[in-house]
Amino acid sequence: MSDQPGAGGPAPFDCGVRGLCPRCAAPTLFRSPVAFADRCRTCGLDFGAFNVGDGPAAFLTLGIGTIITILAIWLELAVSPPWWLHVLLWVPLTIVGVVGSLRIAKGMLIALEYKRGAHEGRIDPRP
Repeated sequence: MSDQPGAGGPAPFDCGVRGLCPRCAAPTLFRSPVAFADRCRTCGLDFGAFNVGDGPAAFLTLGIGTIITILAIWLELAVSPPWWLHVLLWVPLTIVGVVGSLRIAKGMLIALEYKRGAHEGRIDPRP
């Protein structure tokens, strides 16, 4: 793998799903289910230099919340189970869905930032 962004490396989807470093493909991207490691233990790539932000969290929470709500309403109208069954079913599914998809989305975004060489914009000091 090359040191330069955009030169090979693992696919962004693999970075998200398997937690691979976008430079060396070592599984060192995450230190917890959704928190990035400070840097790659294998090649030293500084993950803190990338800015993924909180956009994926809001988007995924709304999307998954919509799907879970539709399924819960459908189940209620079709079977009318007790309220505690809804709690036992939908709360864990929501948590797993959001955390799992957030990990994939954040991993893909950091890989795409690395691959494209994205960085914060700078104001040109020239007049």
